[in-house]
Amino acid sequence: MRNGLVLFTSDRGIRPATLAAAAEERGFDTFYVPEHTHIPVKRTAAHPGTGDETLPDDRYLRTLDPWVSLATVAQATSRIRLSTAVALPVESDPITLAKQIATLDHLSDGRVEIGAGFGWNTDELADHHVPAARRRTVLKEYVEAMRALWTQEEASYDGEFVSFGPSWAYPKPAAHIPLIIGAGGGPKTFAWIAANADGWMTTPTQQDISGQIEALKKAWADAGRAGAPEIRILIAFRPDPDDLVAWAEQGATELIWGVPDKAEDEVLASLGRLAGRLGLG
Repeated sequence: MRNGLVLFTSDRGIRPATLAAAAEERGFDTFYVPEHTHIPVKRTAAHPGTGDETLPDDRYLRTLDPWVSLATVAQATSRIRLSTAVALPVESDPITLAKQIATLDHLSDGRVEIGAGFGWNTDELADHHVPAARRRTVLKEYVEAMRALWTQEEASYDGEFVSFGPSWAYPKPAAHIPLIIGAGGGPKTFAWIAANADGWMTTPTQQDISGQIEALKKAWADAGRAGAPEIRILIAFRPDPDDLVAWAEQGATELIWGVPDKAEDEVLASLGRLAGRLGLG
């Protein structure tokens, strides 16, 4: 399995480019950053971790823009993959977002991937005029529209939430940009992934990962998809070595490890310890 690294970016602590360069040097394969455009003060949406409107900490209020952050990472690195854990594409204009992502992919020599979520913070989605009950449909249309812009010489799309006539849009990505959905495992999510995405990323609260991997693989096969889905496991706990072996045997492709959002020297020391435990660098 590959090893990825996620930094919950904020306007304090280590900068993404500094950490990503150190992660690349130590042999990590992918660098991830999150996204929240804003957090409404008054909310009714329950956070998946707390179970109510309270937040685990204030980093949600302070996240950096993911694509600007990854652009700085691209400049500071040459090999590590650039991704999100997770981005919220439905909170951007899809035509503009397609241009941003394609440009980043072009300038990074084809290193971009997308880890996307449906959006747990429905109050945040509402400010972007995304109806909570339709957010999966909105994301589906956004993905289809962006892929049209990325792959067609004269792209067009006609959907309920996205519509544009024949258009030119460059640059084109170097290759297919993988879309990995970060969401709680279940039949609805896995059917969506099998129909529209390239794989699944677990959430910090996910239980029975092994069982859910098998459920995803079945949904993938039932949809007639060739090959196997990407399976990326976000490590939000100390994993049992037997679990790591089991996940590898089930086809998990990457483990995603976190580091603290703290001062540079503290984070780099934490990274060094993590790389040592993983036998990297």
